[in-house]
Amino acid sequence: MPALFPYLPASTALHESFLMPWLPIDLWLRDCGSLSTQGLLDSGSTVNVMPYDLGIRLGAVWEAQTTRVVLTGNLAAEDARALLIHARVGDFPAVRLVFAWTHSENIPLLLGQVNFFQEFDVCLYGSRLQFVIDPARK
Repeated sequence: MPALFPYLPASTALHESFLMPWLPIDLWLRDCGSLSTQGLLDSGSTVNVMPYDLGIRLGAVWEAQTTRVVLTGNLAAEDARALLIHARVGDFPAVRLVFAWTHSENIPLLLGQVNFFQEFDVCLYGSRLQFVIDPARK
């Protein structure tokens, strides 16, 4: 059964506020405990992207991540490493998500095409300020 979520407030550097598709998500890495946070659904992002501080809070060690990831666009200058995380959205079964864990701390958690949009079907209803998430049928 799909789950319906409301758009939530986001603020810009100019302290303007507007609504965006922020998804509540639980993340964990091995046996380090879990962390509840929000990820921005970004259908234009090729990959999932995690800010540095979030990876540290999950117990990841930068030096232990040896697979480098090349980012593009606004993050092209940032160093990034591949990080495999377990994630749960609502009452859906947990999935494994791969993130480009970047040294940048000035970004939100981004949920992109590889591989969030491969694990979940997403319908954005911007005019209604809602979105629907449903696990992909494999």
